[in-house]
Amino acid sequence: MLGSLPIPLLVVVVLVVMFLASAIKILNEYERAVIFRLGRIRDVKGPGLIIIIPGIDKIVRIDMRTITMDVPPQDVITKDNVSIKVNAVVYFRVLDANAAVVNVENFLFATSQLAQTTLRSVCGQVELDEILSEREKINLQLQEILDRSTDPWGIKISLVEVKHIDLPEEMKRAMAKQAEAERERRAKIIAAEGEFQAAQKLIEAAALMETQPMSLQLRYLQTLNQIAAENNSTTVFPIPIDLFKPFMKLAEKA
Repeated sequence: MLGSLPIPLLVVVVLVVMFLASAIKILNEYERAVIFRLGRIRDVKGPGLIIIIPGIDKIVRIDMRTITMDVPPQDVITKDNVSIKVNAVVYFRVLDANAAVVNVENFLFATSQLAQTTLRSVCGQVELDEILSEREKINLQLQEILDRSTDPWGIKISLVEVKHIDLPEEMKRAMAKQAEAERERRAKIIAAEGEFQAAQKLIEAAALMETQPMSLQLRYLQTLNQIAAENNSTTVFPIPIDLFKPFMKLAEKA
């Protein structure tokens, strides 16, 4: 059908189709378009169908979804002079597409560099034990600093997590020895507490037996019964004088 049209009209139709193809842009639900007209920001549009003026308007697409950024391992010297490697992961998203384009050249690269320097700075201000035991506190401190620094760029830092802490081998061995010594200390304390409680019970038992002298003899006979239950060929045991006191009293009376 186009072949039947005059050449000038055909050219016009082709130019109109090319113009519409360049002028119509479709943005996904998670995208926004920052529109520059002759070098000046005109508007932020999207999602859906937008129309621009080809050759005059320029658009920069911005992804508004949460971005996961891996912070590579950083060499850090802690406050107590221990050399470690620390890496982390940062979750953030763009809230203001206009600021993310105008206020920083490349917000992804800028956020990555800022996260690396902040990770080194924060971990270098605390001791190794604090990094290992209070990781949640370190994460919150990193998030607060990054969120405050990236706010002018229209970026919201939602979460920062320290992923891995790589310790030198000599430090790992020292920490293993420390943990072993701590376990031995706890075992000795538990054993000592058990001996102390057993001694208290023996004192209470002795005080009770002192009020009833016959209980000591009954306990002695019970011990002999326990010894006799074993398969011993010979059993040697002492005989307390208290066993003969009743007979001695009878002899005196006679």
